[in-house]
Amino acid sequence: MGSFKVISIVGARPQFIKLAPFSIELRKSGIKEVILHTGQHYDENMSDLFFKELEIPEPDYNLGIGSSSHGEQTGRMLIGIEEVLIKEKPDVVIVYGDTNSTLAGALASSKLHIPLAHVEAGLRSFNKKMPEEINRIVADHLSDILFAPTETAVENLKREGIEKGVYLVGDIMFDALMHFSKLAKEKSKILEKLSLYPKGYYLVTIHRAENTDNPERLKSIFSALQELDKEVIFPIHPRTKNKVKEFGLEDYLKSRIRIIDPVGYLDMIQLEKNAYAILTDSGGVQKEAFWLKVPCITLREETEWVEIVKLKWNRLVGANKEKILEAVRNIKEGEDVNFEENYSAPKMREILVRELEKRGGEFK
Repeated sequence: MGSFKVISIVGARPQFIKLAPFSIELRKSGIKEVILHTGQHYDENMSDLFFKELEIPEPDYNLGIGSSSHGEQTGRMLIGIEEVLIKEKPDVVIVYGDTNSTLAGALASSKLHIPLAHVEAGLRSFNKKMPEEINRIVADHLSDILFAPTETAVENLKREGIEKGVYLVGDIMFDALMHFSKLAKEKSKILEKLSLYPKGYYLVTIHRAENTDNPERLKSIFSALQELDKEVIFPIHPRTKNKVKEFGLEDYLKSRIRIIDPVGYLDMIQLEKNAYAILTDSGGVQKEAFWLKVPCITLREETEWVEIVKLKWNRLVGANKEKILEAVRNIKEGEDVNFEENYSAPKMREILVRELEKRGGEFK
């Protein structure tokens, strides 16, 4: 095997989770990995803590971009990423998921004609009002290697004319969850800290722009949460917290709703695993709920993870108060599913090395 250098571009906590198992595999193989953190998530609980818990090496570069409008954030990332790519001259750039960090990494590598690999390729919500949907589409159409997590994702790419370089590898977040859930059981004390009992609470996460930027949607969701029959644990995302203040919705976060700061990955796994049910607009949390066999109610009109809706572990309700309450009243477990420990990180590493060796490190 030749000596290859890769740059992994991340910026938000779901990407740190996806990076962890793949980074271990890459380094185990003697591949030189450079980690570029855009700084999209930048506070201790959203960033630093994840790197420590997930045993990911400190980023080689941190652009410290922070939050701003989509255009400004993506533009500043593009400038910073390009400078690093020119300096490091990697054989391949790896982007993860669907954030602005994904988009900027894809654009920068494409402009410099550096091969691009996209982890979690082919996901589609078919809602182009979501910035994440645009990011996914652009990244996939610029990628040379597309690591698809599901057969549906492969079919989505095929419909868009993308068949070359597509590999069905399974879901990297499954690798992470299986590895770190054992650690979470040993190390996390979050249930004791919050005086929670297994199945005695609902877990809620809200961060998507379609919910956070719309005061009526937030009001409707919060009104439903106030009427739930168990305590609601709500680790609040910084963006959601800012919007609650901006819209003057503090009074809607009372009653049984307990606001806590964002938590690390190990604590989050424990909160998910022991919840009676999870209400979320996060793609990653939907999947984790499914793998942990916890019923999930998704606060969106659509999802990229259609398989878990078909298996009845996930129910789509949008922000409609009555639909949320009706879904909670009818919570039950979905179809019985046995998960094979079929890890995707080793497959992805083998494919990446094979593709690079085949082309002598360059994609012609």
